Amino acid sequence: MSRLTHVTSGPYAPPAARRELVATSADGARLHVEVHGEEDAPPVVLAHGWTCSTAFWAAQIRELCRDHRVIAYDQRGHGRSPAGGLYSTDSLADDLVAVLAATLGEGERAVVAGHSMGGMTVMAAAGRPGFDSRVSAALLCSTGAARLVEEARVVPLGPGRARTRITRAVLGSRAPLGPVTPLARKVLKYATMAPGSAPDKVEACARVVHACPAPVRHAWSQVLAGLDLERQLARLTLPTAVLCGTADRLTPITHARRLAAALPRCTGLTELTGTGHMTPIEAPEAVSSAIRTLVSPVDAKEKAS
Repeated sequence: MSRLTHVTSGPYAPPAARRELVATSADGARLHVEVHGEEDAPPVVLAHGWTCSTAFWAAQIRELCRDHRVIAYDQRGHGRSPAGGLYSTDSLADDLVAVLAATLGEGERAVVAGHSMGGMTVMAAAGRPGFDSRVSAALLCSTGAARLVEEARVVPLGPGRARTRITRAVLGSRAPLGPVTPLARKVLKYATMAPGSAPDKVEACARVVHACPAPVRHAWSQVLAGLDLERQLARLTLPTAVLCGTADRLTPITHARRLAAALPRCTGLTELTGTGHMTPIEAPEAVSSAIRTLVSPVDAKEKAS
């Protein structure tokens, strides 16, 4: 019945940051930012999804900070970023641009990886000068650009109005999730993870998701319910990889395939067989590898020298 906001041991326990800072967004929202690894290493920026936090990226941070500077931040209202201000796709974009400005040096460009709502953040920011001038490549992980509620399969019904209506009510609920119990783990696993997900992975996800305040969860659910970023894809002109799980019920694989087909410079679509929506925790090595692949040869050469 613990109210811990993340697990405290094992590969999914968040490591201590080398330094922490606060980035201020366009509307004054304050964002908690962590920097891991050496300051002169190639930068990677991690944008987490709905109801998550920097702790969600623990496995990637541990792996990548050995030879990258890993920058992770809490989306507004999540983790240690205070709630308040506007909740919109423009806010997501503003916040990412603010983090990039606060953490990258003159002329420095980062690989940006976004999971779920974090991937939508990347799409929303595409075309902005503060994004295009500071990002070298992107990973869209377990995400979609539109029709999220209509295509979600968290409710075991066939496509149609009834499933859409019930899904909207479930995902948009204002009720607190409460403590992490055996029943809560089962529900979370069914909705967001593959049937074969190991207990430690389910526990890590549950701790993070249940820590999200109910009002914040609800506010962002309304943004996601009306999401339409398909026109933004044409603006995402930098090299972009797409990764998803074939057992994803929240953003089924059809989303990833549409993204890969629409992106101007898609570098590849990775479909992880038997993996659900929570890919950074369910398949940490695959996600870390996909991020590594996007680091430019120039950055790698500069690091080696």
